[in-house]
Amino acid sequence: MMPHTTTPLADSIAQLQQQLGEFRAAHPVRTKLPESLWQSAVELARQHGVYTVAHPLRLDYTRLKERLGESSGRRRKTTKPAFVELIAPERGRSSPGTSLECRVELEGRRGKMRIEFKGIATAELVALGRALWDGEA
Repeated sequence: MMPHTTTPLADSIAQLQQQLGEFRAAHPVRTKLPESLWQSAVELARQHGVYTVAHPLRLDYTRLKERLGESSGRRRKTTKPAFVELIAPERGRSSPGTSLECRVELEGRRGKMRIEFKGIATAELVALGRALWDGEA
């Protein structure tokens, strides 16, 4: 029979598990955990993975994952609206970069926007769309 050895991960989780147990025994059920305990869990999760730490410590997986992302400076990846410049072939007397008639439709998490123009420079249209969409207008 081989002797039972513990790994550094098991030891560190056992130490934090004991601290969490002492805290939970001394406080009502819905009491927020102290920041120091969360920070210890975040450090372990950074080294060993969120599930590996959250499961045995009975911590909320999603909350631990969010805290891990915040502490490392990483945020949830968000996509910014993309602006595409389309220049129609010249017709009539329009100058390059100017459209005789244009309709732009934007859609994002904040809603939809449609803008119709006649005789506006494409660069001006893009700048106006960005200002309106970003709420800077």
